[in-house]
Amino acid sequence: MKLRLKFSKQGYVKFVGHLDGMRYFQKAIRRAGLPARYSEGFSPHMIMSFAAPLGVGLESRGEYMDIELTEESTLSSAEMKEQLNAVMAEGYAIESVKELPDTAKNAMSIVAAADYRIFLHPDAVDSWEDFYSSFASFCEQPSICITKTSKKSEREVDIRPLIYQSRLEPTTRSIFLQLSTGSANNLKPDLVLEAFTKQTGIALPPFSFHVERLEVYGFEDKEMTRWKPLEAFGSDF
Repeated sequence: MKLRLKFSKQGYVKFVGHLDGMRYFQKAIRRAGLPARYSEGFSPHMIMSFAAPLGVGLESRGEYMDIELTEESTLSSAEMKEQLNAVMAEGYAIESVKELPDTAKNAMSIVAAADYRIFLHPDAVDSWEDFYSSFASFCEQPSICITKTSKKSEREVDIRPLIYQSRLEPTTRSIFLQLSTGSANNLKPDLVLEAFTKQTGIALPPFSFHVERLEVYGFEDKEMTRWKPLEAFGSDF
């Protein structure tokens, strides 16, 4: 039985790294009494995968992980969600549990995009009107070229095609971004802000913003032209 769990990560646990988070969920699943499937061989491990590992320091309302059970569950989706949340540490919460078809690809292999909200500190800039105007103009450009540096080389990359949506939300002093995510083209929100500040000369003080991931999407067609929330690939049981 294949399951897709959607969970949130808030508060202090945003400082827990991906590998430690994975080990935590393995323990939580065992504490919840779920019959998780393990790999075979000399060093068996729980069969699980995360859609798009979240960076340290980021909060999220839409994280996903896939697991497999050795047998069909006698619990409903709602009961399993409740049973898992009963053993969760503060800051982690299971938002939904969905059953996947046996033929479903794992979440990591189909990740297409993700929604983010960047919250800015009230004192981050001198003039919010100027900031919003500059950011809107920045996102309307036909191209936004940056230099990506690796251990072996430097190359120029146009990140504008990877910004699918952007809007300003003045009432909450935040920026909404929908960005390309996945193994092929992965754009992080802090890189967008870095490109913006370099191009405009608008400096943001250290610790002047924090980022929250809202949702992760997966491709629903072979042509990789349409996507939907990863939660929508499964169903209640």
